[in-house]
Amino acid sequence: MDRRTFLQAASLLPAGALDAMAQQYEGQPAGHLVDAPPRNARPNVIWILGDQFRAQALACNGDANARTPNLDRAAANGVTFTNNLSGFPLCCSFRGSMLASRYPHHCVPGHEYPLPAGQQTIADVFNANGYRTAYFGKWHLGGFHERNGRAAFFITDPARRGGFETWTGYENNNSQWDCWVHGGAGSSAFHYRLPGYETDELTNLLTGCVKDRAAERKSGTAKSFFAVLSVQPPHDPYVAPERFMANYNPERLVLRPDVAHIPKLQQQVRLDLAGYYAMIENLDWNYGRVVETLEQTGLLADTHILFFADHGDMHGSHGMLRKVCPYEESIRTPMILSGGVPRYAPWKNGRQPVPSNHVDIAPTTLVLCGIRKPDWMEGADLSSYRIGGTPAGPGPDSAYLQSVVPTGQADTLNTPYRGIVTRDGWKYVCFENHSWLQFNLNDDPYEEMNLAQLDRYRPERKKLIARLRQWGADTGDRFAIPED
Repeated sequence: MDRRTFLQAASLLPAGALDAMAQQYEGQPAGHLVDAPPRNARPNVIWILGDQFRAQALACNGDANARTPNLDRAAANGVTFTNNLSGFPLCCSFRGSMLASRYPHHCVPGHEYPLPAGQQTIADVFNANGYRTAYFGKWHLGGFHERNGRAAFFITDPARRGGFETWTGYENNNSQWDCWVHGGAGSSAFHYRLPGYETDELTNLLTGCVKDRAAERKSGTAKSFFAVLSVQPPHDPYVAPERFMANYNPERLVLRPDVAHIPKLQQQVRLDLAGYYAMIENLDWNYGRVVETLEQTGLLADTHILFFADHGDMHGSHGMLRKVCPYEESIRTPMILSGGVPRYAPWKNGRQPVPSNHVDIAPTTLVLCGIRKPDWMEGADLSSYRIGGTPAGPGPDSAYLQSVVPTGQADTLNTPYRGIVTRDGWKYVCFENHSWLQFNLNDDPYEEMNLAQLDRYRPERKKLIARLRQWGADTGDRFAIPED
């Protein structure tokens, strides 16, 4: 990459980063920066994920309510996967697939199921390749059941913490002002209440970790690191610090056109959304704090940042609330791959429509760092959409949707389903032996016209069913797909 290209791209970085990076770059050979790590050093990676953060709730994606300047800047500087999906829009199952790159029926098939004993994760792979690994925040993979008390006081078995070298987390909480975290084991075990708002305090832990890694770098003892920041917001209850809540008047919010026209429901949705967008703005602010810390410690140019969410939130669309269902507000989530300018490879910006899914996050992250995807991971590597040469082919033709074990909760969809979303804009979802949903998302982005029972669209439906059957065969999923 030449100097002009570098400076043009870096102008999209946070204030101050351009000057600092340009000073490093000035006068250096192409592909090298002053104070760079050795050539064989690998980049750092940070995952930042929210809970129930739907892709539509970003200003850069056209939401008039959202205030997300830092994530918008990340999207401009990096790659946004516009067809990113939560293949099982449920906290536990998504998180198992996120860490292990295995589909839910092979890993965490339902709500409150634990990460299987002995299951390898992305942290194990990074550990084996000389990385420092750290996890901060919501885990929800310890197997705790709500009927047994409050999950905040459940201590996750150290053997079920995914192999992370440093782990400070909690099973589940749903109380952002009363968040308890734990970690360690034996005489080094700890369990304490965070002193402030969850997202702010967990970000403090992550930025402290970054500063520690920067100090090690100065002392010459540094290893590359992989760190995860996993926060509950914008999951309900929809509350945020007052300075963010004050920015949103429920009556002035713009509702999506597919929100059911039921006055009582719309009133609830407006109240919920005011807090939801406040939580999103707070998370965006904390994302900016992480970037600023990387910039100040000199690690920004060496660190990939991947922002995503476990699933979305319906907020009244199609008359539904929360998650699990396969409508767009529930399954379509943000995935923004950004961070500093990669030092030693061509890099890319822009919006990519390639289908991406929860199982793809881990292998993509590993290959970004020059680490081969292990054979037990089932997802696709999408790293070439950010770094390297031209991607080999157009990428996956579709993404697989599942609801394996129902939650048993009264207000979520409680019937197992399977489905696909294709690269060319079709969605098909079925119950066992029965077609349920079929939409042309190009013509009908709000999913108002269900084509699943219309003979006119039977030829397309047969193609979708055939591809869905292939997904089942390829993944060893024995769900009963209908003939038509």
